[in-house]
Amino acid sequence: MITYIGVIAALSAAFLWAASSTVYSLLGLKIPPLKLNLYKGLIAIALILITLVITNNLELAVEFSTLGWLIISGVIGIGLGDTAYFLALKHNGPRKTLLLETLSPPLAGGLAWLYLGETLTIRAWSGIILTVLGVCWVISEKTQDSYNPLQKPKLGIMWGILAAISQATAAVISRYALVESGIAPLNSTLIRLIGGTIIIVPLLLLFSPPRVNIKPETTTNQGKTFLILVATAFASTYLGIWLQQTALKYTPTGIATTLLATSPLFILPIAKIRGEKISFRAILGVLIALVGIANLG
Repeated sequence: MITYIGVIAALSAAFLWAASSTVYSLLGLKIPPLKLNLYKGLIAIALILITLVITNNLELAVEFSTLGWLIISGVIGIGLGDTAYFLALKHNGPRKTLLLETLSPPLAGGLAWLYLGETLTIRAWSGIILTVLGVCWVISEKTQDSYNPLQKPKLGIMWGILAAISQATAAVISRYALVESGIAPLNSTLIRLIGGTIIIVPLLLLFSPPRVNIKPETTTNQGKTFLILVATAFASTYLGIWLQQTALKYTPTGIATTLLATSPLFILPIAKIRGEKISFRAILGVLIALVGIANLG
């Protein structure tokens, strides 16, 4: 029964991330990626901080080196990586962007092999190759998401790959920081979120696009957009992290990691409902990539 709890938690997290990516792709048509990432980060920080205070689990005494590495991990993975992810959603849509994210686990494995001295078996290397092949096969298929005819697929692929590299790098840095640390996962997540959110402020000052004279949203529409953003941040960042930790607690790491990476499968029926054409090649490519991730465990 314990295993089933972990399996359900992992699949639920994957579904939430798939659904949230669809919502973020639509919010990205109204809110610039940097601002979207900032709002998402602030909402998630508030939710996690409230939870830690209520449960009396907030850790204030964190080793300086651990704190520094977690902040750096947040800057790279959340500040830069999530912004790149939102840009990829804007230009490539959620289906291909989520598939590009499957490159993150093999990239993290490769980086850990290079810099942390972790070993990779022949099975793991075959998993890396399969994942890359599956992603490349789907990404090379020429399609256009119906919700945004102005998207630029090549630019989206670039941002998607950058997001995957950022997430992989951040994961390796986090692992390095947490190996010798006893800090709880939710506390480390809070530190990473703070680091990732703080870096967005100077980026906004440097790269904010000039104001355009367009008709502003009504107060009612702004309120609806904000509520949707809060609900999506709650589902993807807060609830998603809780389900992820539950999956890792009750299910073997290899199985949990594979199930948590099934978002590209969940996005297929969502994309179909939204009117996208899903080819056999797209389905098979996703399955190949997921088999590759399973071999990494």
